[in-house]
Amino acid sequence: MESELKDLNSKPAKIQQPDPTHDDTSSKDDRPLLKPDSSSTAAANIHELEKKFAAYVRNDVYGTMGRGELPLKEKIMLGISLVTLLPLRIVFGMSLVVVYYMICRICTMFSAPNQEEEEEGYAHLGGWRRAVIVRSGRFLSRSLLFVVGFYWITETHKDSANTKENSKTEGTHQLEEQEKPGAIVSNHVSYLDILYHMSSSFPSFVAKRSVAKIPLVGLISKCLGCVYVQRESKSSDFKGVAGVVTDRVREAHRNGSAPMMLLFPEGTTTNGDYLLSFKTGAFLAGAPVVPVILRYPYQRFSPAWDSITGVRHVVFLLCQFVNHMEVMHLPTYYPSQQEKDDPKLYANNVRRLMATEGNLIMSDIGLAEKRIYHAALNGNNRLPSVLHQKDD
Repeated sequence: MESELKDLNSKPAKIQQPDPTHDDTSSKDDRPLLKPDSSSTAAANIHELEKKFAAYVRNDVYGTMGRGELPLKEKIMLGISLVTLLPLRIVFGMSLVVVYYMICRICTMFSAPNQEEEEEGYAHLGGWRRAVIVRSGRFLSRSLLFVVGFYWITETHKDSANTKENSKTEGTHQLEEQEKPGAIVSNHVSYLDILYHMSSSFPSFVAKRSVAKIPLVGLISKCLGCVYVQRESKSSDFKGVAGVVTDRVREAHRNGSAPMMLLFPEGTTTNGDYLLSFKTGAFLAGAPVVPVILRYPYQRFSPAWDSITGVRHVVFLLCQFVNHMEVMHLPTYYPSQQEKDDPKLYANNVRRLMATEGNLIMSDIGLAEKRIYHAALNGNNRLPSVLHQKDD
């Protein structure tokens, strides 16, 4: 990848400069979302915040929170979809989930889950059980995307010739080709990202601990081999989770039968036009990674899940007659020794490559800024004090 990084100097990624009055707020990312409260002050700040936090701003017909005034034509199309398309898609979609749940239930019958550290899943299963879970999971995930309106998905696989040209010897070529990637790193736009990656490579991923208790979905997530985290927890278990993720990445790198980890290093979703700063969790193991870039072209409703409630987003998404997805698979990124020794450098280099190849704007804002923006949209009168805390 060194030659690719040299190309970046002549083709720099677009960068959105952070506001100079804002310091790093990673230590405050675990604050719960502020509860809505009417305030004219918050409303007055929205326009300014949209410029600062452009990565979270929706620009579709339905407006910032999905509550914009729709044109008459859009209202008619939405009304027709609500009574025809929406019920059918809900029925077919739930049927696919139930079918896959039953497959997972049968395959895990009489089998004990792996309960080491933060894990509690069935990714360790082998033989016909694992084969059925993976193959049916990939097929049904793609089927579910079809039901939602993604009738075709445009996939592009970038040639890895540049990576190989940079190798000094033929032996290096063969060594890199034999090394299996330990993780897939992807930009994060929507919950639909998970479905695509399930249909493409069926990896394990990090999820909230509460997901394991959701009916139907809980067992499916365990079959994926999810690593569960408690986001609201302030205890030291985050260090344990990082260790588990690193171990899983190393295992996938060394063991050809172990599932790769899917990681969204941005830590939250954007509107799809930006790429936020990367956390280093995916890069601590020093194993090769596969960068994947997802885009959701749209004309009416954006599939990006940023400043809109979950239920409203699902309803509007299911009411779209056609949805579009574009996927770019970059060649496996093999880190240099310097990158292995410095995970932050490794993460920054992969991020810059993805931003350049995907024509994404790099932004250094994060989850804390997203919460401030959401608080402003909800008219929270505590917004000024939150802004003051960030300036401190």
